[in-house]
Amino acid sequence: MATVDLSTPPPPPSGLLDALPRRVGLTLPELRLAAERAGGAPLPFDLVDAPQAGALEDRLGVSLASSEDQAYATALETLHDPTETLTRRGLLIGDDLDDGLAGALGLLATPTVAVDLDVNVEGVRARAWHREADGAVATLATVDGIVFELAWFPTGAWAAELARAAMLPADRGVRATTLPDLVDLPFELLDSAAEAVRSNRADLVPVLAARQAGTSVDADGGRIGDVELASMVAALVMDARGRLRALGADVSGDETRLVGVVSWVLLSDGWRSLRPHRDGDDHRVEVRRVTPEDLAGELAFVLAGVVS
Repeated sequence: MATVDLSTPPPPPSGLLDALPRRVGLTLPELRLAAERAGGAPLPFDLVDAPQAGALEDRLGVSLASSEDQAYATALETLHDPTETLTRRGLLIGDDLDDGLAGALGLLATPTVAVDLDVNVEGVRARAWHREADGAVATLATVDGIVFELAWFPTGAWAAELARAAMLPADRGVRATTLPDLVDLPFELLDSAAEAVRSNRADLVPVLAARQAGTSVDADGGRIGDVELASMVAALVMDARGRLRALGADVSGDETRLVGVVSWVLLSDGWRSLRPHRDGDDHRVEVRRVTPEDLAGELAFVLAGVVS
């Protein structure tokens, strides 16, 4: 597997248009048809039709999940014929698909490096699939599973494209938290505190922090007291407003090999990265303030641990 450098500035492009990603919005039917016309290129996600209501549901009533499935199916049924809309937009001429669109779908199907992004902010979930090979990247992203954005660009523009996935609305409110820019905590503490919150026992967080007093350090190596530690842990496990996970994989061979995971949590003052590491026999987590522009570097860091 070739190393993909996300941190070194790329050479200047030969022209302005060469450096700009090309983006196309496609509905799910359009995407399916385009993939079919691109030689039957497989898409990077499973397409599952909405399930039919079963006998038990007919007797007990419609569930929330089935209502959402029905709404999704109804939305798809209202879309126009994909052949007509792709032809009208100049992306399909007869049986011939636009060359750029066909190439992007081909790259999605035959990459050497794959990065899957899953972002959930205050209940709104977005998913994106990034695929790279031979100096080019194709991405596919969606929020609702009905409308997708397909983009393709040179690898040199990949870092900026990754940052787009973590961008937050400009009008989003920001308030301070009790977390410093960098803190190093025992994994056991975060794990047990998260489990306590999931079990509706948030009152146990100060107790768990007291047991781990003196085991956490700040950026200067100073030990953190139990009261301050309890406040920090509470901010992480109780005040989270979103999360981001990026999975990198080597797909150049016959089998997919997961090579790195980046995990971020969104607090009221912005993103924090959660970087697990070991200190001797102790499993720990470094919690560091990050910005969307840091995502490429974070991903390059975890890939570097397994890619030579």
